[in-house]
Amino acid sequence: MIKSMTGFGRYEYREGQVTAEAEIKSVNHRYCDVYVKLPRNLNYFEDKVKRLIAGYVSRGKMDVYLSYLNEGDDSKEVIIDEALIDAYYRALDKISKKYNLENDVSPYILGRFPDALKVEKAEEDEASIWAVLEACLINAINQLVEMRLIEGEKLSNDILDKLTSMEAYIKNISEQAPLVVDEYKQKLENRIRDLMGQNQVDEIRLATEVAIFADKCSIDEELVRLSSHISQLRDILKQDDPVGRKLDFLIQEMNREVNTIGSKANNLEITKNVVELKSELEKIREQVQNLE
Repeated sequence: MIKSMTGFGRYEYREGQVTAEAEIKSVNHRYCDVYVKLPRNLNYFEDKVKRLIAGYVSRGKMDVYLSYLNEGDDSKEVIIDEALIDAYYRALDKISKKYNLENDVSPYILGRFPDALKVEKAEEDEASIWAVLEACLINAINQLVEMRLIEGEKLSNDILDKLTSMEAYIKNISEQAPLVVDEYKQKLENRIRDLMGQNQVDEIRLATEVAIFADKCSIDEELVRLSSHISQLRDILKQDDPVGRKLDFLIQEMNREVNTIGSKANNLEITKNVVELKSELEKIREQVQNLE
Protein backbone atom coordinates (compact mmCIF):
# COMPACT_ATOMS: atom_id res chain seq x y z
CA MET A 1 0.00 0.00 0.00
CA ILE A 2 1.00 3.61 -0.57
CA LYS A 3 2.71 5.25 2.41
CA SER A 4 3.10 8.85 3.41
CA MET A 5 6.52 10.05 4.58
CA THR A 6 5.16 11.66 7.75
CA GLY A 7 4.45 9.68 10.90
CA PHE A 8 5.19 9.10 14.56
CA GLY A 9 5.75 6.09 16.78
CA ARG A 10 6.56 5.62 20.47
CA TYR A 11 6.98 2.58 22.69
CA GLU A 12 8.00 2.14 26.33
CA TYR A 13 9.45 -1.08 27.75
CA ARG A 14 9.34 -2.03 31.44
CA GLU A 15 10.45 -5.30 33.00
CA GLY A 16 11.72 -5.53 36.56
CA GLN A 17 14.24 -2.75 37.11
CA VAL A 18 14.85 -2.24 33.40
CA THR A 19 13.10 0.54 31.48
CA ALA A 20 13.63 1.60 27.90
CA GLU A 21 11.87 3.92 25.48
CA ALA A 22 11.91 4.44 21.73
CA GLU A 23 10.45 7.39 19.86
CA ILE A 24 10.61 7.96 16.12
CA LYS A 25 9.12 10.68 13.94
CA SER A 26 9.51 11.22 10.22
CA VAL A 27 8.93 14.02 7.74
CA ASN A 28 9.41 14.43 4.00
CA HIS A 29 12.87 13.93 2.57
CA ARG A 30 14.25 12.95 -0.81
CA TYR A 31 16.23 10.06 0.66
CA CYS A 32 16.28 7.96 3.82
CA ASP A 33 18.03 10.18 6.36
CA VAL A 34 18.12 8.87 9.94
CA TYR A 35 19.30 10.89 12.94
CA VAL A 36 19.77 8.81 16.10
CA LYS A 37 20.03 10.19 19.64
CA LEU A 38 21.29 7.65 22.20
CA PRO A 39 22.71 7.85 25.73
CA ARG A 40 26.44 8.47 25.45
CA ASN A 41 27.34 5.02 26.79
CA LEU A 42 25.18 3.37 24.10
CA ASN A 43 26.35 5.31 21.04
CA TYR A 44 27.89 2.15 19.60
CA PHE A 45 24.35 0.94 18.75
CA GLU A 46 23.78 3.79 16.25
CA ASP A 47 24.64 1.77 13.13
CA LYS A 48 22.41 -1.10 14.24
CA VAL A 49 19.52 1.31 14.76
CA LYS A 50 19.97 2.80 11.28
CA ARG A 51 20.13 -0.62 9.62
CA LEU A 52 17.00 -1.73 11.45
CA ILE A 53 15.03 1.32 10.36
CA ALA A 54 16.23 0.96 6.76
CA GLY A 55 14.54 -2.43 6.69
CA TYR A 56 11.14 -0.80 7.23
CA VAL A 57 11.42 2.67 5.68
CA SER A 58 12.95 3.73 2.35
CA ARG A 59 12.38 7.51 2.32
CA GLY A 60 11.96 10.27 4.84
CA LYS A 61 13.94 12.23 7.41
CA MET A 62 13.69 10.38 10.71
CA ASP A 63 14.57 11.53 14.21
CA VAL A 64 15.04 8.59 16.57
CA TYR A 65 15.35 8.89 20.35
CA LEU A 66 16.28 5.90 22.52
CA SER A 67 16.77 5.58 26.28
CA TYR A 68 17.78 2.67 28.50
CA LEU A 69 18.01 2.39 32.29
CA ASN A 70 18.78 -0.57 34.55
CA GLU A 71 18.29 0.16 38.24
CA GLY A 72 18.72 -3.40 39.48
CA ASP A 73 21.30 -4.33 42.14
CA ASP A 74 23.36 -6.17 39.58
CA SER A 75 23.68 -3.00 37.52
CA LYS A 76 26.02 -1.37 40.07
CA GLU A 77 29.58 -2.23 41.03
CA VAL A 78 31.73 -0.96 43.92
CA ILE A 79 35.28 -0.15 42.83
CA ILE A 80 38.07 -0.22 45.46
CA ASP A 81 40.92 2.21 44.93
CA GLU A 82 43.59 0.03 46.52
CA ALA A 83 46.48 2.42 45.93
CA LEU A 84 44.58 5.23 47.63
CA ILE A 85 43.58 3.03 50.58
CA ASP A 86 47.22 1.93 50.97
CA ALA A 87 48.21 5.57 51.15
CA TYR A 88 45.51 6.28 53.76
CA TYR A 89 46.65 3.27 55.85
CA ARG A 90 50.31 4.32 55.79
CA ALA A 91 49.36 7.81 56.85
CA LEU A 92 47.26 6.53 59.78
CA ASP A 93 50.02 4.10 60.81
CA LYS A 94 52.52 6.95 60.78
CA ILE A 95 50.26 9.02 63.02
CA SER A 96 49.82 6.05 65.38
CA LYS A 97 53.55 5.55 65.80
CA LYS A 98 54.46 9.23 66.07
CA TYR A 99 51.96 9.97 68.79
CA ASN A 100 52.09 6.54 70.43
CA LEU A 101 48.44 5.81 69.73
CA GLU A 102 46.69 2.49 69.39
CA ASN A 103 46.37 1.53 65.76
CA ASP A 104 42.75 0.47 65.53
CA VAL A 105 42.27 1.08 61.81
CA SER A 106 39.41 -1.02 60.42
CA PRO A 107 37.98 -1.57 56.91
CA TYR A 108 35.01 0.57 57.95
CA ILE A 109 37.27 3.52 58.71
CA LEU A 110 39.29 3.15 55.51
CA GLY A 111 36.16 2.81 53.44
CA ARG A 112 34.85 6.17 54.67
CA PHE A 113 37.76 8.14 53.29
CA PRO A 114 37.02 10.19 50.12
CA ASP A 115 37.27 8.22 46.87
CA ALA A 116 38.39 5.04 48.64
CA LEU A 117 35.26 3.33 47.35
CA LYS A 118 33.41 4.29 44.17
CA VAL A 119 30.02 3.07 42.95
CA GLU A 120 29.94 2.67 39.19
CA LYS A 121 27.57 1.18 36.63
CA ALA A 122 28.43 -2.42 36.00
CA GLU A 123 29.16 -3.46 32.46
CA GLU A 124 26.04 -5.06 30.99
CA ASP A 125 25.88 -7.64 28.27
CA GLU A 126 25.65 -5.87 24.90
CA ALA A 127 23.33 -8.51 23.44
CA SER A 128 20.89 -8.14 26.36
CA ILE A 129 20.75 -4.37 26.01
CA TRP A 130 20.25 -4.56 22.24
CA ALA A 131 17.44 -7.12 22.65
CA VAL A 132 15.53 -4.59 24.76
CA LEU A 133 16.28 -1.62 22.50
CA GLU A 134 15.43 -3.61 19.37
CA ALA A 135 12.06 -4.70 20.78
CA CYS A 136 11.28 -1.10 21.71
CA LEU A 137 12.35 0.23 18.34
CA ILE A 138 10.42 -2.35 16.31
CA ASN A 139 7.21 -1.52 18.18
CA ALA A 140 7.75 2.20 17.61
CA ILE A 141 8.54 1.64 13.92
CA ASN A 142 5.37 -0.44 13.50
CA GLN A 143 3.34 2.46 14.89
CA LEU A 144 5.15 4.84 12.55
CA VAL A 145 4.51 2.62 9.52
CA GLU A 146 0.84 2.23 10.44
CA MET A 147 0.43 5.99 10.63
CA ARG A 148 2.23 6.40 7.31
CA LEU A 149 -0.09 3.82 5.73
CA ILE A 150 -3.22 5.61 6.96
CA GLU A 151 -1.95 8.96 5.73
CA GLY A 152 -0.81 7.38 2.47
CA GLU A 153 -4.29 6.01 1.80
CA LYS A 154 -5.79 9.47 2.30
CA LEU A 155 -3.28 11.01 -0.08
CA SER A 156 -3.87 8.26 -2.65
CA ASN A 157 -7.65 8.78 -2.57
CA ASP A 158 -7.19 12.53 -2.95
CA ILE A 159 -4.90 12.02 -5.95
CA LEU A 160 -7.41 9.64 -7.56
CA ASP A 161 -10.17 12.24 -7.15
CA LYS A 162 -8.01 14.84 -8.86
CA LEU A 163 -7.22 12.43 -11.70
CA THR A 164 -10.95 12.02 -12.27
CA SER A 165 -11.27 15.81 -12.47
CA MET A 166 -8.42 15.94 -14.95
CA GLU A 167 -10.13 13.37 -17.16
CA ALA A 168 -13.21 15.58 -17.28
CA TYR A 169 -11.11 18.52 -18.47
CA ILE A 170 -9.36 16.30 -21.03
CA LYS A 171 -12.77 15.21 -22.33
CA ASN A 172 -13.78 18.87 -22.73
CA ILE A 173 -10.58 19.60 -24.63
CA SER A 174 -11.05 16.55 -26.88
CA GLU A 175 -14.55 17.71 -27.79
CA GLN A 176 -13.38 21.26 -28.44
CA ALA A 177 -10.22 20.38 -30.41
CA PRO A 178 -11.91 19.61 -33.81
CA LEU A 179 -13.66 22.99 -33.70
CA VAL A 180 -10.34 24.82 -33.67
CA VAL A 181 -9.58 23.91 -37.28
CA ASP A 182 -13.15 24.70 -38.42
CA GLU A 183 -12.97 28.10 -36.73
CA TYR A 184 -9.60 28.82 -38.30
CA LYS A 185 -10.86 27.83 -41.76
CA GLN A 186 -13.90 30.09 -41.39
CA LYS A 187 -11.84 33.04 -40.17
CA LEU A 188 -9.26 32.59 -42.92
CA GLU A 189 -11.93 32.34 -45.61
CA ASN A 190 -13.72 35.46 -44.32
CA ARG A 191 -10.46 37.37 -44.19
CA ILE A 192 -9.57 36.41 -47.76
CA ARG A 193 -13.02 37.47 -48.98
CA ASP A 194 -12.64 40.79 -47.19
CA LEU A 195 -9.32 41.36 -48.92
CA MET A 196 -10.35 40.11 -52.38
CA GLY A 197 -13.90 41.34 -52.43
CA GLN A 198 -16.19 39.15 -54.55
CA ASN A 199 -13.33 37.42 -56.35
CA GLN A 200 -13.41 33.66 -56.13
CA VAL A 201 -11.43 32.12 -53.29
CA ASP A 202 -8.73 29.60 -54.28
CA GLU A 203 -10.15 26.57 -52.52
CA ILE A 204 -7.01 24.50 -53.08
CA ARG A 205 -4.78 27.15 -51.51
CA LEU A 206 -7.27 27.58 -48.67
CA ALA A 207 -7.34 23.84 -48.05
CA THR A 208 -3.54 23.74 -48.03
CA GLU A 209 -3.30 26.52 -45.44
CA VAL A 210 -5.93 24.86 -43.29
CA ALA A 211 -4.13 21.52 -43.51
CA ILE A 212 -0.85 23.12 -42.43
CA PHE A 213 -2.58 24.82 -39.52
CA ALA A 214 -4.38 21.62 -38.52
CA ASP A 215 -1.08 19.76 -38.41
CA LYS A 216 0.61 22.47 -36.34
CA CYS A 217 -2.19 22.76 -33.78
CA SER A 218 -3.05 19.06 -33.53
CA ILE A 219 -3.07 17.93 -29.89
CA ASP A 220 -4.27 14.37 -30.47
CA GLU A 221 -0.94 12.80 -29.52
CA GLU A 222 -0.63 14.92 -26.40
CA LEU A 223 -4.14 14.01 -25.28
CA VAL A 224 -3.47 10.30 -25.84
CA ARG A 225 -0.21 10.44 -23.90
CA LEU A 226 -1.79 12.43 -21.09
CA SER A 227 -4.61 9.91 -20.75
CA SER A 228 -2.04 7.11 -20.81
CA HIS A 229 -0.05 8.80 -18.04
CA ILE A 230 -3.18 9.09 -15.91
CA SER A 231 -3.86 5.38 -16.36
CA GLN A 232 -0.25 4.60 -15.48
CA LEU A 233 -0.44 6.80 -12.39
CA ARG A 234 -3.50 4.90 -11.19
CA ASP A 235 -1.65 1.60 -11.64
CA ILE A 236 1.36 2.89 -9.70
CA LEU A 237 -0.86 3.90 -6.80
CA LYS A 238 -1.86 0.24 -6.46
CA GLN A 239 1.72 -0.94 -5.97
CA ASP A 240 3.13 -1.97 -2.60
CA ASP A 241 6.65 -0.72 -3.33
CA PRO A 242 7.77 2.88 -2.63
CA VAL A 243 6.45 4.93 -5.54
CA GLY A 244 7.28 8.54 -4.69
CA ARG A 245 10.12 8.91 -7.18
CA LYS A 246 8.18 7.16 -9.97
CA LEU A 247 5.21 9.46 -9.46
CA ASP A 248 7.41 12.54 -9.30
CA PHE A 249 8.88 11.69 -12.72
CA LEU A 250 5.45 10.89 -14.17
CA ILE A 251 4.04 14.22 -12.96
CA GLN A 252 6.84 16.00 -14.83
CA GLU A 253 5.89 14.16 -18.03
CA MET A 254 2.21 15.01 -17.56
CA ASN A 255 3.04 18.65 -16.98
CA ARG A 256 5.03 18.69 -20.21
CA GLU A 257 2.04 17.35 -22.18
CA VAL A 258 -0.33 19.90 -20.64
CA ASN A 259 2.04 22.76 -21.46
CA THR A 260 2.29 21.56 -25.06
CA ILE A 261 -1.50 21.42 -25.36
CA GLY A 262 -1.71 24.96 -23.99
CA SER A 263 0.87 26.27 -26.45
CA LYS A 264 -0.76 24.61 -29.49
CA ALA A 265 -4.41 25.27 -28.74
CA ASN A 266 -5.73 28.52 -30.18
CA ASN A 267 -9.09 28.36 -28.48
CA LEU A 268 -10.47 30.10 -25.40
CA GLU A 269 -12.36 27.07 -24.06
CA ILE A 270 -9.35 24.81 -24.45
CA THR A 271 -7.18 27.39 -22.71
CA LYS A 272 -9.60 27.50 -19.78
CA ASN A 273 -9.48 23.73 -19.44
CA VAL A 274 -5.69 23.73 -19.71
CA VAL A 275 -5.53 26.18 -16.79
CA GLU A 276 -7.73 23.82 -14.75
CA LEU A 277 -5.56 20.86 -15.74
CA LYS A 278 -2.41 22.64 -14.58
CA SER A 279 -4.09 23.57 -11.31
CA GLU A 280 -5.09 19.96 -10.59
CA LEU A 281 -1.69 18.68 -11.66
CA GLU A 282 0.06 21.07 -9.28
CA LYS A 283 -2.13 19.86 -6.42
CA ILE A 284 -1.24 16.26 -7.29
CA ARG A 285 2.46 17.16 -7.43
CA GLU A 286 2.25 18.62 -3.92
CA GLN A 287 0.61 15.44 -2.66
CA VAL A 288 3.16 13.22 -4.40
CA GLN A 289 5.93 15.05 -2.51
CA ASN A 290 4.48 13.52 0.67
CA LEU A 291 4.60 9.92 -0.57
CA GLU A 292 7.35 7.43 0.19
